[in-house]
Amino acid sequence: MSRKNAGLAAFAIILFILYVFGVEFFEAVWSFPGKRAVPLMILALVGTGIYTTIKLGFPQLKYLKHGINVTRGIYDNPEDEGDLNHFRALTTALSATVGIGNIAGVATAIYYGGPGALFWMWVTAFFGTTLKYAECTLSMKYREMDALGFTAGGPMYTIENGLGRKWRWLAVSFAAFAIICSFATGNAIQAFTVSDQVYSEVVQLVGNNHFLTVKYALFSGFSVSVQQVINGLILAGVVGVVIIGGIKRIGHVTGFLAPIMALIYVTAASIILLMHLGDIGTSFGLIIEMAFNPPATIAGTGGGILLTMLWGIKRGLYSNEAGQGSAAIAHSTAKTKYPVREGAVAMLGPYIDTIVICTLTGLVIISTGAWHHTEFYKNAIDPYFTGELLNSSLLTAFAFKTGLNSLFDYGDKIVTASVLLFAVSTAISWSFYGDRSTEYLFGEKAIIPYRWVFVLFVFLGAIASLEAVWAFGDAALGIMTFPNLISILLLGNTLKTMTAEYFSGEHVPNR
Repeated sequence: MSRKNAGLAAFAIILFILYVFGVEFFEAVWSFPGKRAVPLMILALVGTGIYTTIKLGFPQLKYLKHGINVTRGIYDNPEDEGDLNHFRALTTALSATVGIGNIAGVATAIYYGGPGALFWMWVTAFFGTTLKYAECTLSMKYREMDALGFTAGGPMYTIENGLGRKWRWLAVSFAAFAIICSFATGNAIQAFTVSDQVYSEVVQLVGNNHFLTVKYALFSGFSVSVQQVINGLILAGVVGVVIIGGIKRIGHVTGFLAPIMALIYVTAASIILLMHLGDIGTSFGLIIEMAFNPPATIAGTGGGILLTMLWGIKRGLYSNEAGQGSAAIAHSTAKTKYPVREGAVAMLGPYIDTIVICTLTGLVIISTGAWHHTEFYKNAIDPYFTGELLNSSLLTAFAFKTGLNSLFDYGDKIVTASVLLFAVSTAISWSFYGDRSTEYLFGEKAIIPYRWVFVLFVFLGAIASLEAVWAFGDAALGIMTFPNLISILLLGNTLKTMTAEYFSGEHVPNR
């Protein structure tokens, strides 16, 4: 069966299951086999990460310095085949992962799992670096060049070219769910987050009854304001201008945007921590203590260490997307003839995304005392706490506002600006992931129609809540992980041989 027919069949099956069983059938991927057991998804991701780390001899430690040197550009050769240099390939991948997970994901982990959840996010990131190395190295090795002269890579090509055509059904499954995920988690949810944040800011300025903010009911269960429509048009226009230009324009934009947005957020968080320097040691102590010994009241309700561990691992995986295969699509565009070289660059992603940025967010929330406004604190520490409970980006915004209050009264606006930059950059990068998956299934002619539909979803996400779309997108993100992990496990010996051969040779700058 051709890729096109297989793709059409895959979408037909997905729609049939969705119609018969609903979104809940797909959502179960994150909870199976049940509430009182460790989800299979987490076991698969963490287990594969640990196994691959041991098999390759802890590459995230041994080859970290080499990855930094490659990213610096000392081995870049403009004559090598590919679309982007190592730095831009990394920033394109980071633009998709550094986002809402670093702001809202960390806060949610602490809200439900307490400070100890941050420790398990670190554990997930450590082993996730090996998965990034593995998936990106393999994607480089098995990538193709399309009819337009651009690279075409990712787990779908790794599976088909590395495991053989008999595994095409698995590659098609990955590509189909990657497309769904690009419209939902990588697009609509980002647009809604930005639009909702901007709408809230405008409401604070002009109130709910202004012609910009008053919501008009279009039909049952759906209402929209002029401000949301304006937000949607602007967001769709910005994303459209970038993605219609293809991967080289995407690389240029993310190469500029990713460092700027990270610098703003990291600088603000660092200032807060410097102002709370005396609390940092206590915060780290709290993280370690509650990672292994959460309060008895939580343990008494059947949660305990498992609850803290699960929230840390789930949010850690959501933050860096290690093992899900999405970043491998971006890294496969790198200009190099050495797949291992780009794999070493990819390892830096979880370090930057989770170890650095998520840690800064978590420490700000804990050191400022903002974590008291969580369900965990109220249920486990102080049941008489009467403060407002804050979750997601609201908790992070409160922490920044509290932390910077002695300097100025608008610390929360830094979080608003970060949400805007992070969400837009994530949507831009995810458009490329869906772009490559679309080409794999339906050929080059389907790329432009896909991009226009993607832009449409930016607008729809900005004006509507679309909870079902979000849920389906999260499920797709989980389901596309399994084909990627299977390919890493089955090609483990090939990966080990490639690694040994590459690092046994001499590495000359600019070659």
